[in-house]
Amino acid sequence: MAAGIGVKRVIRGAVVGVALAVTAIAQPAVRRATNLATLVAFPGFYHGHPVVIVAKVGIENNQLRASDDGGSVRLIFKGNAPDGTDEVRGEFWDLGRMKPDDPKLTGYDLRAMFGVDPDGAWPRQGEILAIVATAVTAATTPPAPSIRAIVLNPSRYLDQKVTITGQFSGRNLMGDMPAAPAKSRYDFVLRSADAALWIANMRPKVRDSSNKEIELGLDARIDTARWLEVRGTVQQVRGLMVLDAEAGSLKLSRPPQETTTTEEPIRVPAGPPPEVVFSAPTDEETDVLQTASVRIQFSRDLDQPTLRGRIRAHYLESQTVERGEPTTPSIEFTTQYNSANRVLELKFAKPLERFRTVIVDLLDGIKGTDGQPLKPWKLTFSLGGS
Repeated sequence: MAAGIGVKRVIRGAVVGVALAVTAIAQPAVRRATNLATLVAFPGFYHGHPVVIVAKVGIENNQLRASDDGGSVRLIFKGNAPDGTDEVRGEFWDLGRMKPDDPKLTGYDLRAMFGVDPDGAWPRQGEILAIVATAVTAATTPPAPSIRAIVLNPSRYLDQKVTITGQFSGRNLMGDMPAAPAKSRYDFVLRSADAALWIANMRPKVRDSSNKEIELGLDARIDTARWLEVRGTVQQVRGLMVLDAEAGSLKLSRPPQETTTTEEPIRVPAGPPPEVVFSAPTDEETDVLQTASVRIQFSRDLDQPTLRGRIRAHYLESQTVERGEPTTPSIEFTTQYNSANRVLELKFAKPLERFRTVIVDLLDGIKGTDGQPLKPWKLTFSLGGS
């Protein structure tokens, strides 16, 4: 904390000239409780979504920032911030995923607020992360372990044995988590209120009221109305919150009497459609190696059979005309989908032709594991001479 800042700090310098209205950042998306380690690890998943985190808010190098042991992001906020650990609510931005003329940036001094020259090189994805806050309030100490308390306060619970209750969400069927930990073949998600975490090393088998053993479906929503109790050790794996389950501790339960705040109700999503969150090469990238492959990561797991016949890779035909060639050469490729990290990889049968533009299309009809459609998507990149 900067010296001389009182119990109630009035943050002014970081927001000069900015009139921040709640309506300017309001989003129809569901708010997600998370933490800085997860935000920093998966900026593409949270970009443009309302979030709530718990962190220390203070001035660092003349910037208002939210920070903890898991990372640090810029905080854009006009108002008072209490000393100590705060609960921050707002919209998460990865500036590199926006454009200089994005309407959300209207009224912001990019140079003063983000250190970006609007006429120079735009930041890369993941380079400048920020939360445009609607509220910063003093955080309260959680009275007992819960999914939400663990997600918001990871350092408090790491390596601790806890018992939690949550709604079964299969293999991330509701799209609550940005990735899978891939610790076991039966990893599944439990959710409660606006938070969720992974349960690892536990096959989802429970006994019902008649003592009959039932196995819950990992890839269908038939069991997502069930609430479970489980005991295990809290871990953080590549930014993901994971409970390493204790053998024999999983059982049916009832929803907990847990509240988050009285300021607004928590909206539970029916399940967002999958979307592309990352690609390599990136869209419009130039001087790509002729031997490169293409990797595309999705926000949610895909129904693999729906990929068949819906992936296309081809050269830009207008370049064939410019070269005076009679036909555009075809591109032969194979695909492989890894459900653990939701990555589709295209490998080309031979080096791509130098100085050509390649277009990769994901066509209509690709779906997530729960049937939600992926919006058709296009990647364009240009090859170099080697």
